[in-house]
Amino acid sequence: MSVAERKQAYFAKLATLLEEYPKIMIVGADNVGSNQMQRIRKTLRGKAVILMGKNTMVRKAVRGASENNPKLNAILPYIKNNVGLVFAKEDLSGIKKLIGENRVAAPAKAGGIAPNDVIIPAGPTGMEPTQTSFLQALNIASKIVKGQVEIVNDVKLLSTGQKVGSSEATLLAKLNIKPFSYGLTIFTIYDEGSIYESSVLDMTDDIILSKFKSGLNNVACIALATHTPSIAALPHSLMAGYKNILSISLATDFSIKQAEAIKNYLANPGAFAASAPAKTAAPAAPAKEEKKKKEEPKEEEDDDMGLGLFD
Repeated sequence: MSVAERKQAYFAKLATLLEEYPKIMIVGADNVGSNQMQRIRKTLRGKAVILMGKNTMVRKAVRGASENNPKLNAILPYIKNNVGLVFAKEDLSGIKKLIGENRVAAPAKAGGIAPNDVIIPAGPTGMEPTQTSFLQALNIASKIVKGQVEIVNDVKLLSTGQKVGSSEATLLAKLNIKPFSYGLTIFTIYDEGSIYESSVLDMTDDIILSKFKSGLNNVACIALATHTPSIAALPHSLMAGYKNILSISLATDFSIKQAEAIKNYLANPGAFAASAPAKTAAPAAPAKEEKKKKEEPKEEEDDDMGLGLFD
């Protein structure tokens, strides 16, 4: 197959996918090898389709498909750098989880950019005492314990976005630490014309409900402060109106059903005090003691009576 035929086949495949699938994940593929990509494709088989290609070809195909679906133009600004497209119909949260499970640990390479912070924990390193100078060059405090080098405190060796030096890469290799993990990184999501970040997929129903309640409270506060009618502020307005009417009813002869009980209480509070429940009985222990005290004199009387008879 010639180059022109391969391009034509690619455009046709991409156009079919753009038409068939309503959801698209734009993913970064930096440091992802071919074997790892094959495992990801196998994991997503039947759930999503991954398509990689040159950005110029992808943009051209998207512009062609946008003639029938103008919403597709929204993804054009995100087709840059080393990215690919993941087409899906099912729940995107589940697909994101599958993609995340296919990340692999990788060693730090000199000249690379750290995708995350790297912290070396304190403790034994397994390195020989002759290598303490190597740690000193990196300003890492260490000591020799039982014939091996031990790092005194946790050390932040690299920060996110920092370039990995040869010394840092060598040290991590000596400690057998693979600090990085690589895989497809979800940047942006296209969902039937809407564009949003991948972090939205991590939101649970409880988080969404909490944010909705917070927004509703804000709307109600603004409506009440500006005296603007609003459904969000309606319960608060009704409660405030009820309190006002109740206050007027208590201060005047005007009466409403809801205020009758309060008026009756204010007019005759003693009646309500009389109807209050009686006090509870005294504890059992004091009662027993009192009973015992009453019985003791009876025993003395009995003794006296007996002596009198014998006399």
